[in-house]
Amino acid sequence: MKFHTVLSTIFIAGLSVSTASIANEAQPIVQPNLDGIKIPKNYKNWPIISISHRTDNKTIRAIIGNDIAIQAARSGSTNPWPEGSILGKLVWKETSKTNWPTAVIPNPDKFIHAEFMYKDTNKFKENETNWGWARWLGQEQKPYGSAKDLDQSCIKCHTPVKGQDWVFTSPIKLP
Repeated sequence: MKFHTVLSTIFIAGLSVSTASIANEAQPIVQPNLDGIKIPKNYKNWPIISISHRTDNKTIRAIIGNDIAIQAARSGSTNPWPEGSILGKLVWKETSKTNWPTAVIPNPDKFIHAEFMYKDTNKFKENETNWGWARWLGQEQKPYGSAKDLDQSCIKCHTPVKGQDWVFTSPIKLP
């Protein structure tokens, strides 16, 4: 338990440094994706809902949310997530600390992408999930994809959690 607590503390400290470095950089002009979805304003200041470490692709993710999503996460009202919720994942390649090789942290120089889910039952009713899906790649925040059916790859991946309102993330519980 102590090791897990120490590891979590190191991860969150490393994540804070990584998100701070992104927030302090010059802000590029970010284009909407091909479906017209825009990257949320001020997302870099959103609170964390949870974290995840994918061992299959060696990435660490900060799952963030807008005010509506944060309120739902803190109150346990996430199935379904409320209308207007926006969930984001900020993804970095993992690395180890030089002076503590067993600590896995986000590599601040290897930001992979930012991806978002937008809960809007009217706008996204047609895709039968009530969510809009979008991803922007790298520090340049280049919109992902080349076809107008961008949401289909997201929906296919999220199908196993259809019964959880299409969301993999379990919000962390704060003391």
